[in-house]
Amino acid sequence: MPTYFRFLALLAFKIFAAEQVDVAILEVGLGGKYDATNVVENPVVCGIASLGYDHMEILGNTLGQIAGEKAGIFKRGVPAFTVPQPDEAMLVLEEKASELDVHLEVAAPLDASVLSGLHLGLEGEHQYINAGLAIALCSTWLQRTGHVEINYLKEMTHLPEQFVKGLATAALQGRAQIVPDQLIESESLGDLVFYLDGAHSPESMDVCAKWFSLAIKGDYKQHNSYASNHGHNELGPSHDSVEISHHEASKKSSTQFLLFNCMSVRDPELLLPRLVRACASHGVHFQKALFVPNVSVYYKVGTSASTADTQVDLSWQLTLQRIWENLVRGEKGNDVKNTDHTYEEVTDDLEKGAQSCENSKVFPSLPVAINWLRDTVRKNRSGRSQVLVTGSLHLVGDVLRLVKK
Repeated sequence: MPTYFRFLALLAFKIFAAEQVDVAILEVGLGGKYDATNVVENPVVCGIASLGYDHMEILGNTLGQIAGEKAGIFKRGVPAFTVPQPDEAMLVLEEKASELDVHLEVAAPLDASVLSGLHLGLEGEHQYINAGLAIALCSTWLQRTGHVEINYLKEMTHLPEQFVKGLATAALQGRAQIVPDQLIESESLGDLVFYLDGAHSPESMDVCAKWFSLAIKGDYKQHNSYASNHGHNELGPSHDSVEISHHEASKKSSTQFLLFNCMSVRDPELLLPRLVRACASHGVHFQKALFVPNVSVYYKVGTSASTADTQVDLSWQLTLQRIWENLVRGEKGNDVKNTDHTYEEVTDDLEKGAQSCENSKVFPSLPVAINWLRDTVRKNRSGRSQVLVTGSLHLVGDVLRLVKK
């Protein structure tokens, strides 16, 4: 059998061909040059979004090396777009484009004024950069396939109604997503709310931290534009109920928790400090960090794919905990050299197998961690708990599945 992603790519091509789709938008799985999606020899248009330090064990240790892998999707004579990039990356992209006679343009970020008073459906300032690239790719496709004659890129002061609607109603699960816990919500509005973002690179940690810090300060209306545009939200309560929960919860004191895991190929020594410092710059500090293993292990093709063993190896989560304790103590000005962490083996049924430190806990499973959060909320009805879930899209998906029940 092929690897999991190659199997998915093959399955996608088979379905697209069978259904005779009008247009297929293919997102590279990893890198570009050697990616399964790169078997397409003559695409209509190509795009490269903001580059950062991710998958360095495969793509290289510099932005130039990473850009070289990404530029592998360029095809001779096929137009391509990118967004403003660091000089090191841009030079490589331009060089690769020149070698293949590719007309490479830098798409300008979207000007919010062309949205006719609406907000982008996706949160964060960086989404205006992504939106500019999306407009460039879509309008070029429409033009090159004979669907329209006008070039919307040349006249960015006006966008077609369909473009505006698409940008305003775009939704992406697990990115800047706010979901009140369904169980606690039925007991007390707004007392336990999960803020989910699958950030897993240093750059995206900065963006995630800024979004979370601003979101918890109360602008629920803007941060739930998906619900207001659709009249309902599959991923949480209706827009109205979210606003009610904010109104009720605003009278209460709030506590922030971090629920975190990342794959072992990531470097938590880079990710966690970026997150902590970006949040601290907005006056946000976590009372506790909770580290858990992922639930999802469906990454193989075939009948042998199964759930994880009941005996879970928590060595990676304990490593994350040690990094966190050193980081927090350092932020507080304590000496972290040769620090012996005091681990408390918790035997309470609710926290069976948990490892506790002053500023963090390691739980043997995600459901146990969620139950601990729910119990904490029930014990303190005078406060509300805001939980940032980040570090892994696998973790975000697992949390969504649990809190929506």
